[in-house]
Amino acid sequence: MLTTLTTTYTDTRASDLAWALGRGPLPALAELDLHLGDAQVQLRLLGASHQVLLEEERGTCSETVACMPGSSTPLPLGVAKRLGEWEYEFAAHVETLSRGSFAGRAQELLALVSDHPHGLAGTFPGSPHAFTAMLAQRRHGEVRWRTWHSYPQEGRLVTTRTRVGVRIPAGV
Repeated sequence: MLTTLTTTYTDTRASDLAWALGRGPLPALAELDLHLGDAQVQLRLLGASHQVLLEEERGTCSETVACMPGSSTPLPLGVAKRLGEWEYEFAAHVETLSRGSFAGRAQELLALVSDHPHGLAGTFPGSPHAFTAMLAQRRHGEVRWRTWHSYPQEGRLVTTRTRVGVRIPAGV
């Protein structure tokens, strides 16, 4: 699903992104509710980037990657945590592209996500290549999602990848 976000586009920077686990639902500009096996997943586009809410019989998980004023946790390159019965893994990558490469990559990602039944993408007014996109799936008993955050004024694309799965006890 592709939507135009009804908010003012502001020149934020990729370095302003922060990461948080466990935040409650933040005001969203667009949402997509998914049923992936026994998991309920809500993809949320925020004015400042994204939030994913995951709920299963085993528990809940909330991931927020956004420009959050006053946040003390900048965007990490990688995180691995235990969340109750789950293993949570997060990775982020920042890529700097030329203007032409950036435009092509933006179009490619928006087409991929907007045509996918488990995808949500939002473009910001003011720049044709300013967007946040998210794609979720369930695979091998795990829920996974990828996100892309574009910063055309810098030529930067921030990609995140998250995996949440059941922890396998040692010796099994």
